[in-house]
Amino acid sequence: MVRGKVQMKRIENPLHRQVTFCKRRAGLLKKAKELSVLCDAEIGLLIFSAHGKLYELATHGTMQGLLERYTKFARGAQLQPEPPINASSHIQDAKEEIHVLKQEIGTLQKGLSYLFGGEIGTMTVEELQVLEKYLEMWIYQIRSVKMNNMLSDIQTLKDKEGILKAANKYLQDKIEENTTGITNFGQVALETTNPWMVEDEIFQF
Repeated sequence: MVRGKVQMKRIENPLHRQVTFCKRRAGLLKKAKELSVLCDAEIGLLIFSAHGKLYELATHGTMQGLLERYTKFARGAQLQPEPPINASSHIQDAKEEIHVLKQEIGTLQKGLSYLFGGEIGTMTVEELQVLEKYLEMWIYQIRSVKMNNMLSDIQTLKDKEGILKAANKYLQDKIEENTTGITNFGQVALETTNPWMVEDEIFQF
């Protein structure tokens, strides 16, 4: 038997409303207990009936303890001040970042000069590691650009190939049309009797 869909509106019949309340209340309390056991969650549930009767559930401790904890948590969340913005810390971070960037730029300039000059032995291990990292990045970028250019060239050649194939087919069709026209004309000429030729049986021997 298929259960019908219940419309979410107030039940007008008082008896049906009371029965539904009891069933749903029991199911809600059961689900809360299961959630607390499965997930080790602290759950507090308060239900007031239409007649003002209270039903409560506290899965850990008492409802009073849960309410006090909730009050402290809500009050702390409301009164918690926002962290002040420290302008000096932002300036210090910017200075450190600028210093690091200057060091990296200096290392790169030094590495390039040594690479072109052949004096790479005077660089430190840290400088060589930085240079190696940037060389790998540059190689990756160069390969990416090279691959994109190759793909673009391949696509251009494919487009040209398609154009040449289309032109070749057009010319072949034209040649076939001309050849067919000439052949038909020759056949018509052979089948037509020459008007200057007169058959005269008198001159037959």
